[in-house]
Parts: sequence; structure tokens; C-alpha cells
Amino acid sequence: MKKRHDNDLQEKGQAYVEVDEAEAPQHRDTGEFFLKRYREIDPTARIIERTPEQAIRINTLRTTADALIAKLNSRAAFLKKIEFLKHGYFTQSSFSMGSTPEYLLGHYYIQAPLSQLAVEVLDPKPGSKVLDMASAPGGKTTYLATLVKGGMVIALDNDAMRLASVRNNVERMGLTNVVCVKKDARFANDLKTTFPYVLLDAPCSGNFCSEDSWFGKRTMQDIKNNARTQRELIRAAYLCLEPGGRMVYSTCSLEPEEDELIIDWAIKKFPGLKVIPLNLPMGDHGATHWEGHDMDPSVAGTRRFWPHKTGMEGFYIALLER
Repeated sequence: MKKRHDNDLQEKGQAYVEVDEAEAPQHRDTGEFFLKRYREIDPTARIIERTPEQAIRINTLRTTADALIAKLNSRAAFLKKIEFLKHGYFTQSSFSMGSTPEYLLGHYYIQAPLSQLAVEVLDPKPGSKVLDMASAPGGKTTYLATLVKGGMVIALDNDAMRLASVRNNVERMGLTNVVCVKKDARFANDLKTTFPYVLLDAPCSGNFCSEDSWFGKRTMQDIKNNARTQRELIRAAYLCLEPGGRMVYSTCSLEPEEDELIIDWAIKKFPGLKVIPLNLPMGDHGATHWEGHDMDPSVAGTRRFWPHKTGMEGFYIALLER
């Protein structure tokens, strides 16, 4: 492998390795198929491996940025503001950020930047009611709850152990406006209520920055299976959304079948559902053509985030309104 050092990313403490296909047959055998797909959308796409730069979100219900920075600096842990987020910071420390007194007291949550961004795109108003359809382990749930103080977050997960982690994080962060419900989100409309805001961070295939040997673990059948589940989930989200309400659909997948094609299917399937174009300082416009299929032009208003462009893991965000 040949190493690539990008000055901008190195300032953030990120380590990048760009795969040289001629020197890395293990990637040529397993990653070439996906790379060819990605280059159909972005000709500059490349396979990279990276050590993700850890990020946190400061819990403003427990502390302030100045107070937390001062405490962590005293122990040689340093925070750098993430410019496109309200309360997000990159971290550098010689110890685990999940073992500090401040973490245990709920002063911050360890949360990837684009995961925070999905919540900020939804932008629920104070006093409102939000449905979080895939809540574990609780990063987005707890952020939503801080934004809607005076309101309520209904957090769903169909696994009792994962839901327990949501409860633990809710308690750790001092939140009292979250109701955890063990439920398969595909049947969320069984709740017999609607919401002005719905967050669907859908279970997905992930991406090559999210786990080791990702290419060797993924097949097109996996992607198709995920897409089928995602269509069921977004259908349930639509049924739970009030007229005039807004929904964020997000994944950490780079596969069009799990991203743009889901949105294209949903806005053609469900009356009144439309894409609200995202005006963000980063990310590429959503693809509108894939494997001979022309999507609704409005899908370009969604955003996909390429690791080789953002310096973060792959991600996709769409904002919809009913």
C-alpha cells in the first residue's frame, strides 16, 4: 500500500491510506466491483482506508463548551470545533474518551459528525414530538431530545439489549423526555399517532470506512435485502408523518439502491411526499441516474458524502416533507 498524507486532513489528526490497486490484490479482488459502481456516480471515487477521527457532541443540558474544553485540556485532551455542526468537536487524547468522568456524567456523547448532521437537518422545534425509528444506541435520540426540550421523543428499536443502551444513554445525559418502545419500526403506524418530525436512520450495508474488510463481507444480495427493508421502513415513516411534517432519511451506505433509489421510490409511491433540497456546506448532490433508471430530478436535492472528499465515513441524507 502507498500512504497518502493530505495536509488539510492531517491538521485534523486523520491518517489516510489510499489503496494502490496494483499493489493490493486483496482489494483488487474484493473492492474493484464496488469501486466501479462508485465511479459511475463520481469518476473521482477511490477506495481509502482510514483511522476515523473521533468526534463528540457536547450536551448543553449538562455543561458548556468552554467548561468542558477547560476540563479536558487540563488532562491533555483537546477539542477542535467542527465548523458545520452546532455542538460537534473532533477530539485528540491519549486515553479513551468513553472513560472520563465527564463522559460518565453525560457532558458529551461520542458521535460521528455526519450522524450529528442528520439530526440538525431535521431541526425539530422546541416542544415538538419526534419519532426516532431506529434509535439504538441513542446518539441521535439524545440529540433530538435536547432540541425538543418541552417536547417528546419516541424511540423505537426491536432489540431489547439495544434499547437498554438507549435508556442508559438517556439517563446518563439527564434527559426526561424520551419514551423507549421495543417495536419493529416497520410497524410504527401501529402506534396510532402521527408526528411532525420523523427520523429514519435506516439499517444499511455500511461502507468501507465503517468496518475492517468491508468489501469481503458485502454482496449485492445483502444490498437488495437491505433495500427491501428500507422501503418497508420509509413506508411506515410516511404513515407516521403528519401532513406538512418533515422526515429525514439517512444511511451510512454509499449504495444507490439504499439511498437515492429509496427516495425516488418513496416520492413516486406516496402522495404529497417531496424532497426538500438541502443547502449544506459539504456533500455531493444525490445521483439521479443509475443503471439505466432515471430518477425524479428532485432527488438531486439530497446529499451523499464521499469519504475521499469529506474525510469522514460515507453517508447519505435526504430531507422529505409530506
